[in-house]
Amino acid sequence: MKATYLEVSAKVQYWEDAVVNGDFDKTGGKIPFKKGDLWCPVIRLKDGVIDEWNKGDVAHFYFKVCDAGEYFLLDENKKRIAKWGDYYVPDDLLCIGENGYGDYIIFKVDADGRIEGWSIPSIEPLEWERI
Repeated sequence: MKATYLEVSAKVQYWEDAVVNGDFDKTGGKIPFKKGDLWCPVIRLKDGVIDEWNKGDVAHFYFKVCDAGEYFLLDENKKRIAKWGDYYVPDDLLCIGENGYGDYIIFKVDADGRIEGWSIPSIEPLEWERI
């Protein structure tokens, strides 16, 4: 399986747990990639850069998802090729430097849209269902 991107579609319980450009945002109005109750970024796997990130913005995301997310691997054309086979957050991909216990997305993003501390993840085929 040749995955290039990770697509996140996570129902966030508390938007105010994120900081964007130094500001907490209780309603989520300043949160990039917020679509209603969902947070939907696309992350390039080789370097942890978030697709279409607004250059210059910095953020620290600490989102409680609690079994309410879907996660997809995409090919180079951003076509879905596999779905995360569990209902928990895939910690190895979305909890960088901390333990999210399957319920949290935790990472920081620099001004270039790169997730700090990112390393190329090992994708275990047994954890992903082919689409």
